[in-house]
Amino acid sequence: MALCCDAKWDEEKGEAVGEPTECALVNDAAKAGMQGLDVEHPRVGEAPFDSGRKMMSVVVEEADGTFEQYTKGGPDVVLSRCTHVYENGEVVPMTDARREEILAANKAMADQALRVLALSSRTYTEKPSDCSPAALEHDLVFCGLSGMIDPVRPEVTAAIAEAKEAGIRAVMITGDHIDTAVAIAKDLGIITDTSQAITGAQLDKISDEDFKERVTEFSVYARVQPEHKARIVDAWKSRGNIVAMTGDGVNDAPSIKRADIGVGMGITGTDVTKNVADMVLADDNFATIINAVEEGRRIYDNIRKVIQFLLSANIAEVLSVFVATLIGFTIFQPVQLLWINLITDSLPALALGMEEAEGDVMKRKPRNASDGVFAGGMGLDIAFQGVIITLLVLASFFAGVYFDMGYIDIADMIAGNADAEGVTMAFITLSMVEIFHSFNMRSRRASIFSMKKQNKWLWGAAALALVLTVVPVEVDFLAEVFGFMPLPVHALLTALGLAFLIIPIMEVYKAIMRKVEKDA
Repeated sequence: MALCCDAKWDEEKGEAVGEPTECALVNDAAKAGMQGLDVEHPRVGEAPFDSGRKMMSVVVEEADGTFEQYTKGGPDVVLSRCTHVYENGEVVPMTDARREEILAANKAMADQALRVLALSSRTYTEKPSDCSPAALEHDLVFCGLSGMIDPVRPEVTAAIAEAKEAGIRAVMITGDHIDTAVAIAKDLGIITDTSQAITGAQLDKISDEDFKERVTEFSVYARVQPEHKARIVDAWKSRGNIVAMTGDGVNDAPSIKRADIGVGMGITGTDVTKNVADMVLADDNFATIINAVEEGRRIYDNIRKVIQFLLSANIAEVLSVFVATLIGFTIFQPVQLLWINLITDSLPALALGMEEAEGDVMKRKPRNASDGVFAGGMGLDIAFQGVIITLLVLASFFAGVYFDMGYIDIADMIAGNADAEGVTMAFITLSMVEIFHSFNMRSRRASIFSMKKQNKWLWGAAALALVLTVVPVEVDFLAEVFGFMPLPVHALLTALGLAFLIIPIMEVYKAIMRKVEKDA
């Protein structure tokens, strides 16, 4: 087995280097004291491994001048080429009873989730002139089975369970024996019954049309060929699913390219696979894919939160100016709106982009690929919030006019006599309502009082925005530039109180929307 592979023993490292399965064989031989076998038995011919044959053959020269062929591969395919068996130090004819015994041993090992390889040999007195697979791989002598386990990383089982909860279905595609694949898949929670597994040979008997209808029945594919992987990807895509395909070998490249999201392996992956992949895993860990899904959902959520926050705030600004213009008075000067946009819009919006993932982000089903950014009622949310903020700002303005004059005279305001106290109160309310509203936007539906973690960036942005809102009101020369006036305590508290109302109003709105969406 150690000779029939391309892994090499590295004296400096004290272990084999190469493909993991073949390294295991060389390391196993080294533990038995057989190191550097490739030097003692130089290779003079080979038929490289091929996924179609599922075998590899080498011819090596022995010390006595003879030549020995070693063929390793899948037990079922290797056994089919064997006419004899090496038993108790002798080569004896293969019988049906011995063949059944070998297949039973293979199944017993595969049922333990072991990857099983078979070895066979053939002796030559002269070096074979033809080392093609057809010339080498027949009339072989069965030597034995080798079982090894590729242990599942402990985090993968939890990652698959998390993926299932998030509406993501994991499908295993492998060249291993179906019994090995089924045993591993059951341990991982991918399948619960053997009927959910199928081999490449069985898949060949199903037409493309039938397979598209039945593809949801199978979660494990064993002994597959490269063309089978492409069929699986196409079948899932034909049903409107978004398909992510992972792989590391050259044969995986076509299916990775055809998938919506191709994921290459950064450590074991070939350059061809990594070049066609949309993303490359630096650690070759399936759990990293699920972590990436969670991060993607967090980023998408945050983008929507920022858009909702900015549009609702800007709609309020537009509506406030629009209503004032319709009535015939001025509520804000351009410099005042510019200050609000620069400070109380931008700083909290940037901080919202740093929001951590919500607790239920991996419990939601995947969104429809055709959904726009305003899907799920976000357009209604923005319109409602914009109107509420507008009403609060207008209420603050008219309160300021009343505090200043003792009455509200629309005609006087239309005549161009802008009330400085009303404008100042409206500015304070609009600035502060946006700061308070940014906390509402930490979640589109969850109550802000139910969120256990705090966004330190948002608190910092809110504090800075508050300071920069007060400065142009309280600093005399800036107040003169902006057209503000110092507010008495009752007016300031009224402006702040109106701004704070956005939190309880939104809490009620969120509760209603949660109930509506739950019943929908």
